[in-house]
Amino acid sequence: MDRRAFLRAGLMGAAVVTVGPRLAGCGPNNGPYGVLQSPDANGIKLPTGFTSRVVARSGQAVPGTSYVWHAAPDGGATFPTPDGGWVYVSNSELASGTGGVSALRFASDGSVVSAYRILSGTTRNCAGGPAPWGRWLSCEEIDRGRVWECDPLGVAPAVARPALGVFNHEAAAVDPVRGHVYLTEDKPDGRLYRFRPSAYPNLAAGTLELATVAAGTVQWTPVPDPSAAVVPTRQQVPTSTAFNGGEGAWYAADKLWFTTKGDNRLWELDVVTSKLSVIYDARAVSNPVLTGVDNIVRSASRDLYVAEDGGDMQLVILRPNGEVWPFLQMVNQTGSELAGPAFSPSGTRLYVSSQRGPTGSGPGVTYEVRGPFLLA
Repeated sequence: MDRRAFLRAGLMGAAVVTVGPRLAGCGPNNGPYGVLQSPDANGIKLPTGFTSRVVARSGQAVPGTSYVWHAAPDGGATFPTPDGGWVYVSNSELASGTGGVSALRFASDGSVVSAYRILSGTTRNCAGGPAPWGRWLSCEEIDRGRVWECDPLGVAPAVARPALGVFNHEAAAVDPVRGHVYLTEDKPDGRLYRFRPSAYPNLAAGTLELATVAAGTVQWTPVPDPSAAVVPTRQQVPTSTAFNGGEGAWYAADKLWFTTKGDNRLWELDVVTSKLSVIYDARAVSNPVLTGVDNIVRSASRDLYVAEDGGDMQLVILRPNGEVWPFLQMVNQTGSELAGPAFSPSGTRLYVSSQRGPTGSGPGVTYEVRGPFLLA
C-alpha cells in the first residue's frame, strides 16, 4: 500500500513494544561509499564509482525481447541460473486480478536474454521473499490475500499456499535452519506471523502462528483458522501484538529484520533468544535519514538496505556498526516509491524499481546499479 494513502486514511495503530533504537543516525564519516554525486543520465544520485542503467520500463517491451514489462513493479529478488547467469523477479502491485510476477533473465555478463511472466491473475502482489529452495514467495496485499510459490524460471506453475494464512500479506522471509517462514501484514493493527511447515520445504501444510511480545520476548500461538473463514487471522489470538503497517522482511544469521511504515521503525528478532528490539526509529532521530520504510534486503557486507516509499526517494544503508547512510536517491520522482531492491547472486549488481516513475503516477522503471560494492 502507498504510504501516503495509508497515512491519509488515518490508520495509525501502534505496536506495544517500545525499545530504544540502536541505529539512530549518521556516523562520523561519509558512509562506506562516500557522498552522493550529482544525478546521472537516469536521474539517480549515486556514490563515486557507481553507475545505473534502465533494464525495463512499464508498458514497454524489455530491450532485446518482445515481453512488455508490467506496471507498478514492487517486491523483487534474484536467483542464480545453471549457466552462470541469474533471474530477477518483480511483483506487479496492480489491482483486480491484473497483478502477478514477471522475470528478467540475465546472462553471466549481465546482458538480458529473456523476459517472461511467472504468475498471472492475482491481485496487488506487493512484497514477498526468496525461498532457499529456489522459489519466489509472492504476497497479495488484500484482505483475502494469499502467498504464491513461484518458479523464477517459469517452468513449474505457480501454486497458492493458503496454509500460510489468508490475510493482507506484505512480505515473507525464510529461516532455512529451522524451516520457518516469517510473514508481515500490512494493516495498522497487523501482526507478525510464523509458519512452521509440516514437511519443510513443502508449504502445503503446517502451523501458522501469531507473535505475542511481553518484556521484549516473543511467544508464538497457533492461529485457530488460517483460512479466516469468519474472523480475520490477526484477531484470532487476543493476546497477540499489533504492528503498525508491516512492510519488508529479511532473514539471515539467526536474525529476522522487518519494517513497519506506520511508525517508521526497523525491528530485529533474534530467533535463538526470541528477543525483539527496535534498531531504527525515525521518530527518535532529529532530521532522520530514513523515512517511509518499506522493502528491505541485506548485502554481502551484512549491511541492510531499506527502500523509501515516497519522501526523498532514497535507498538507505543501515550498517552493523550503527551508521545510517543514503546509498542512492532518485531525483524529481516525488509521488513514486522505491521497491524491489535485490542484489545479484555475486553481490556486485543491485536491482531496484521506481514503482510509478518520474511523474509519480505513470509507468514504473526498473534499474540496475553496478559498482564497487563491499563483499565482506
